[in-house]
Parts: sequence; structure tokens; C-alpha cells
Amino acid sequence: MTSEQTSKEQVLDRAERDRIHFISLQFTDILGTIKNVTIPIGRLGEALEYGVWFDGSSIEGFARIAESDMVLHPDPSTYRLIPWEPESRRTARIICDVHRPDGQPFEGDPRYILKRALAEARKMGFVYNTGPEVEFFLFKMDGEATRKPVPHDVGGYFDFSPRDLASEVREDIIVALEGMEMEVETAHHEVATGQHEIDVRYSDALTSADATITLRYAVKAIAQLHGLYATFMPKPIFGINGSGMHTHQSLFTADGQTAFYDDKDPYHLSPTAYAFLAGQIAHARAMAAIVAPTVNSYKRLVPGYEAPVYICWGQINRSALIRIPAYLPGRESSARLELRCPDPSANPYLAFAVMLRAGLDGIRRGLVPPPPVEENVYEFGIARRQELDIASLPGSLAEALDEMEKDPLIAETLGEHTFRRYLEAKRQEWDDYRIHVTDWELERYLQTV
Repeated sequence: MTSEQTSKEQVLDRAERDRIHFISLQFTDILGTIKNVTIPIGRLGEALEYGVWFDGSSIEGFARIAESDMVLHPDPSTYRLIPWEPESRRTARIICDVHRPDGQPFEGDPRYILKRALAEARKMGFVYNTGPEVEFFLFKMDGEATRKPVPHDVGGYFDFSPRDLASEVREDIIVALEGMEMEVETAHHEVATGQHEIDVRYSDALTSADATITLRYAVKAIAQLHGLYATFMPKPIFGINGSGMHTHQSLFTADGQTAFYDDKDPYHLSPTAYAFLAGQIAHARAMAAIVAPTVNSYKRLVPGYEAPVYICWGQINRSALIRIPAYLPGRESSARLELRCPDPSANPYLAFAVMLRAGLDGIRRGLVPPPPVEENVYEFGIARRQELDIASLPGSLAEALDEMEKDPLIAETLGEHTFRRYLEAKRQEWDDYRIHVTDWELERYLQTV
């Protein structure tokens, strides 16, 4: 019996022990929205063996009506009990890969796009690890979602209070995530009132992306059980910090050794790490459309709110796009780069795929990064930034899409199908926003013009 068959048998045995009634088969569209097909437990064996057919024409960025038949193939390793469902409809979640009817992976499946990038890294002798820090807001529900922070929210970075309801919700979220066999590194209150952060445990990028999708799913579900609403919108409130998804990343060799550490370097980074960093800097403006993918993302990426705007790197400089976390003696394997521009509205599969391939491009081409910047770039004038040749990220989704369209690496990473569908969807999003009349415009111009 093969290991894959063993995994299928293990899932069936586990589902029986867990007294499961339903299986939630999950996958994402190209925008990162979780999609779901529910089957009764009696169909699990058939689903694991043959897959489950579904209509891909209704999924954003998937297929046209004329080629709509798709098949979900559950990944047995992602079986997880959903702990908040009641006993009467006990449910387990399995993440799926999307295939065409002929058995080939569907080129528009975000999970497949990441797998393809990881396979390229393996051919170069590397394993890509990521650890995203996912920020979100908890708001009250008054019949519908409002932008009022939860009751008794103490509202400060790492703050704690015995009456902090938000802390209770955060703890329930951690319990739920642990119930889904996900390891949480840390969880704490963030800078803004109502804002929180949960850090996904550092692991290979596919496991990390699956965990990020799981986290978003669980956070929303547990918040709702408390009568609250959780949002991963990057900038829900004007005038305060937005939510990011700073992502720690590194390469390891096939035998488990870090490829990023060098004890002779002042930053303890290897030539491989510097080339990887240089690749991400070279493609930063084009990557923005994937890692900061919404109109709202660019209202977070402005100076003054601890969000990275300028394309530079450093260690103590948190205004930099890429930060080098301080080296801890004896922790060589922790050598890593922190990319600070992603936000939690991104599809983690696509985000990690373009981040990886940008870094690998730097290694392949032997790129060298510019000198580090350890000063607060927000305080630099235009002349100083020009002197240091510090570029900035795009200022809008439209500008980011223009940069993305010009970069062959992004097109190659996503594949022609997803590249075109993603651009179409996001340009439509920009057009919808561009022609919308906002409250700000009405307040500013209605009586003055």
C-alpha cells in the first residue's frame, strides 16, 4: 500500500473516530476568497479516491462556461476537525487541489501556482519557509458590521486588561486554531484600538499558506460566535494604523541547513540571502499588485503609520520594505528576511509564489542589493531619497497593476491564464472605485463648488 493510500485510510479512520457528519472541501479563487463544497461523510472515501466535480465557471478567475467542469482533489494531509461546529453537524475541513477533467492540475489554482514555484526552488536546491504575522480588526455587530472596536478594548500595543473582551476572543481563536492542529507563535493586541495580530508558525510555504487561510476562516467564525465581526481589510479606519501581513522568509538547503546565514557578515546574511533580497527589491513594485491587492491596500501604504512605502532594507529601520531581524547567538537557523508590504487581503498562495520567484530571480542573476538604510526614511526629503536612489511602492492599485503588467516574472509565476484573469478582475475593481462618488467628495465639494 502506497503512502498516499495510507493517508486516505488514515483520514477515513480519523473521520470515524471524530464522529464526523460532514466534510467541508475548501479551496480559494484567485483573489484568496475561500470557496466550499460540503459533502456528507458517506462520500468521503469516493472523494478521496476520485475527487469531486464542480462548476468552475462561477469561481472568480477560473474557467469560462464552455470549459467549466473542474474536479476537487482533497489533500489528505489537510484534514482538520472544525472545533466550533455543534455535535449534531460535526464537520471536518480538507483543503483541495483543483484539477481539470483529464486529471491535470488546473493552471489557475492558486495552490498549484505556489506548488509550481516551490518545485522550482527544490530544483535549485532550496526549501522556502515563511511565517506571516496576520493583523486584523475586531468590530462590534449592531445588526450589521460597524467600525466600533469591541467593548473594553484597551487599545494599545501588547496591552492587557482583566476586562479586555478582545483578549478573551483572541484566546478563543487560539484554542480553535490549536483544535485544528495549527501552531500559533504569538497573539497580541496591536497598536490601533480594536486591532490584533496572530503569528503563523514558521514552516514551509505551502503549509504556511494553508495555515493563513485556516486562520482567516477561524478568526471570522469565532468572532461571529462572540457577536463580533473580524475584518482583514488593510485600512478600515482613517487616521490610525492599518493591518499588515509582515512575512518572515528564508531558504534552507535540501538537507535542512539554512542558506541565509553567514557568521562573517555584519548582518549575519549569506551571499544567497543578499541575492534573494536584491531580487525582491528589483521586483517590489510589480509584486505590490499581488501582496497588496486591493484599492484599500494603498491607503495603508502611506508614510506615517508604520507601513513600508520606500524600497530599501535595513535592520533597525522599520520604515524599510525589507527588515533583517536581529541575530540571536546560537540561532543561526533563524536568519531571515521580513518583507513588510504584504497585507492580509492578499491570497497567500499567490503572494508567497511571487515573493519566492522574485528572490530566486535575484539568486539566478547574482543580483546585489543597494546599501542598507538604517535611518527613518519617512523623514527624508525628496532630494535625499533621490541621492540614495530609494524608489517607492506604487501609490494606487492602478499604478501597481501597470507595474505588474510590465514585469515578465510575475506573468511567468502566475501563468498566462491567472495573469490575465487577475489583471481583468483588479482593473474592474479599480474602475468600480474610480467612478464611485465617496462621502469625502460630497462633504468637500457639494456645497463649495
